Amino acid sequence: MRYIRDEEFIRGKTPMTKEEIRILSISKLNLEKDFKVMDVGAGTGSVSVQMSKICYEGQITAVERDKEAIDLIEKNKEKFSAHNISIIEGEALKAVNSIQGEFDAIFIGGSGGNIEDIITSYGGKLKQGKNMVLNFITIDNVYRAMHTLRNLEYDIDLIQVAVSKGKGKSGMLVAINPIFIVTAVKKH
Repeated sequence: MRYIRDEEFIRGKTPMTKEEIRILSISKLNLEKDFKVMDVGAGTGSVSVQMSKICYEGQITAVERDKEAIDLIEKNKEKFSAHNISIIEGEALKAVNSIQGEFDAIFIGGSGGNIEDIITSYGGKLKQGKNMVLNFITIDNVYRAMHTLRNLEYDIDLIQVAVSKGKGKSGMLVAINPIFIVTAVKKH
């Protein structure tokens, strides 16, 4: 499996899950080729597109509320021939009711400040024994997510990842934002 580099994606002002974080987060989903997967807060679609290449016999559902971001998802979907991605436009908590069936994995990259309700609502669509992976920049959101996941009796793993990249001839390291990656396994 070839992982797609950041510079290959069509980008705008919409935030994008950076390459190294995307690779780690997707690996923690334990994806299989025929999985049905959801990406909540899909942004540019970088995670959805990469997941579509791993789950090439499956289906990816990308949920996004921002119109500019949806346009980028469409462009990246076309660029990478990721035709197994369906896009649901709308705020996550309103869109959840229009999404049918259960999912083999769920990635949550954005919450719009409603992380507790998103975890509860979308967790109801996750199959037992399967993984939900969440990315956060702020400690407050990590705390709120961990508290909610514990109350819902998920098995939880938390890592914090800091990546610096070499820049220029001197190789000066430039840091990207440290990211918290939460992996939650649904027990029941």
